[in-house]
Amino acid sequence: MTRTLLALLLAIVIGGTWAWFERPDLVAAAARHLPDSLRQQVEARLPKPAAQGSEQKQASGSQQAGGQPRRNAVAVALAPAESRDFVISRRSIGTIEPVAMVTVRSRIDSQLVAQHVTDGQMVKAGDMLFTLDDRELAATVAQNEATLARDEAVQERTEADLKRKRDLLSTNAGSQQQVDQAFSDAKSAAAAVAGTKASLELNRVKLGYTKIKAPIDGRIGTVMVTPGNLVRAGDTGTGLVTITQVKPVRVTFTLPERELAGLRQAMADGKPPMVHVRPNGQEKAVASAPVSFIDSTVDTQSGTITVRAEFPNADLTLWPGQYVDVQVDLRTRPDTVTVPTVAVQTGQDSPYVFVAKPDGTAELRKITVLAAQDGRTAIADGLSAGENVVVDGQLRLSNGTPIRTGKEQAPKPVAQNTEARS
Repeated sequence: MTRTLLALLLAIVIGGTWAWFERPDLVAAAARHLPDSLRQQVEARLPKPAAQGSEQKQASGSQQAGGQPRRNAVAVALAPAESRDFVISRRSIGTIEPVAMVTVRSRIDSQLVAQHVTDGQMVKAGDMLFTLDDRELAATVAQNEATLARDEAVQERTEADLKRKRDLLSTNAGSQQQVDQAFSDAKSAAAAVAGTKASLELNRVKLGYTKIKAPIDGRIGTVMVTPGNLVRAGDTGTGLVTITQVKPVRVTFTLPERELAGLRQAMADGKPPMVHVRPNGQEKAVASAPVSFIDSTVDTQSGTITVRAEFPNADLTLWPGQYVDVQVDLRTRPDTVTVPTVAVQTGQDSPYVFVAKPDGTAELRKITVLAAQDGRTAIADGLSAGENVVVDGQLRLSNGTPIRTGKEQAPKPVAQNTEARS
């Protein structure tokens, strides 16, 4: 029973060898270990040695004469290594933040009598938001205006008395004491006028507080207080409403401390790195802007530096509080050899690629990877521009394996961004 199972297993292996490699010589060698009945059946199906030799000779001659691939060569797809300017980028996760956000509160104690905005409404600075009851303050202002008129009349009378007393003193018809008294009365009247004016101005300012207007451009949040409710100046709660500026907005993210020197140098040269943001679910960046701010300190716990960029956000694509994928173009490396990322294989000691040699074989070439981005990998060493690398069929290759190619192709780019450091 055991011998039968082993024979069946060996027959399966032989069949797989024939189907995979199309090598009758390997099949014949393996068949020698089968029982006589199975070995005879296998050998009966193999081509005759003369025919096999003739066929191989014909295939070899065809390859030499017409340039056709050898029958036992592995089918692969190739793509050329290209020299181009390669952008060195880093990726991070960022948060969209408003440049300004204001919680609107009442500055006086009063009753809210009118609401002029709705939830989610866009407003401009100066737009009316709420109206408070202003009757008491309006009456106080009117009272101050009347008092001011009285004080100004008194001031005019005292100034006239002072002038008359001085004229009498000049003709020796009056005394110096009378002049001093008139002068004092005039100064008192002038002070009363100044005090009344200050009270009037203060109450006019308070009266203006009954008209609550938008301090910034932005979007109205949820209105927290409706008409009829009392509002207080010292309220520290949620306020009347919150206005969030959505144009422009900024993205805040972090980068490793090792990138700080390059960021500072770029900012000093007047060429800040470009920042591209991509919301979750988007394949392409929806906004780009230069770095506008680098934090003054490095976070000692995480070893990162906080960076910001500001976007106009005219179409409101970005929303405050939103998480986004951030790509920062740190620098551009000119004349860099690049290959499709799928061509790069991971070895035990270093990455490698299979290079198509002119003699129709594949060469295993160790390389030094600089970075990978958007389906392309930058090669720092080990490969030259113009060489063809294998992008499909690497699993069946080893160093020196014969290969045959169809139409050269490049794989579809894969959205990724990684870095390699030696």
